Amino acid sequence: MDGGLMAKKVTSLDVARLAGVSQSAVSRVFTQGASVSPDMSKRVRAAAETLGYRPNALARGLITGRTKIIGLVVAYLDNPFYPDALEKLSTALQAEGYHLLVFTTGKHGVDTDRVISELLDYQVDGIITASITLSGELTRRCAAAGIPVILFNRGIPGSGLAAVTSDNRAGGRKAAEFLLAGGHARIAHITGFAGASTSRDRRAGFEAALDAAGQGLHAVEDGRYDRATAAEATRRLMDRPDPPDAIFVANDHMALAVMDVLRFDLGLKVPEDVSILGYDDVPMAAWPAYDLTTVRQPTRRMVQATVEELMALLETPTRTARSIEIDGPLVVRGSARLPEGQDR
Repeated sequence: MDGGLMAKKVTSLDVARLAGVSQSAVSRVFTQGASVSPDMSKRVRAAAETLGYRPNALARGLITGRTKIIGLVVAYLDNPFYPDALEKLSTALQAEGYHLLVFTTGKHGVDTDRVISELLDYQVDGIITASITLSGELTRRCAAAGIPVILFNRGIPGSGLAAVTSDNRAGGRKAAEFLLAGGHARIAHITGFAGASTSRDRRAGFEAALDAAGQGLHAVEDGRYDRATAAEATRRLMDRPDPPDAIFVANDHMALAVMDVLRFDLGLKVPEDVSILGYDDVPMAAWPAYDLTTVRQPTRRMVQATVEELMALLETPTRTARSIEIDGPLVVRGSARLPEGQDR
């Protein structure tokens, strides 16, 4: 390549020379909260504009001890709940002057330790993990490095880590109560990933409500928060001699696949033959093609709580981390039979 096409990188020293100030003055102008006169700021910024200079945020972070970068570690982005949550997290953090650096770990977080070890090399100020678990050793490493960790949509009891989730037990209970009120006699459940607190808690709340009504869980299949797995689970449930007349699916991502199998593979009607109820309220749940009754995860409030907790931990590292559960409503649409006398 012709070396003449390679533009020389503009440095703070170049800006200082053009503005007729010291290099440290340039640094102060581009450091938020630093003391600098309006006249100096105007001269320095004019010189920077002329030269096309942009301050090096990473280099400044080495000086200040803050990079203003938050690492987000997520297992996968197939589930439409996560792109929506990620967008809201990014927007909320930008409002606080921070930016996201996103890493993925694979479907069930098998590479979590390796990925977070790499993330620590980027000198992030904090870490948010979305639906993955951390080993005790990794938790200790983050604590030793003074990096706060917040679990989003997942909890690890006894870890001492901050966590923000929806109230999954209450959501499972609401699902059961709605299906019971609809007069269903054979209520099944397709679970999420067995290692996930969200799946365990949703099932626990669901089963407790069924047991309290004296009905119990008719059948259960493992869906692993995976569309293809949930589709196969649906076929097994409906191939039983006593197939269910209602299925609570542990998230919408799977529930949409369940509905597709019932209607297009098995020729059944939803909800006339089988009622389907999901969890999350992803945007597609409201599409007329699905019209899915579901428990809504209050994503905006969960994001707000996550960012507030993270900012508090950054401000006061010795602060006791909190575990926050936020209740979400049942959104009634057309995929599940309505209780007698109830309108949508």
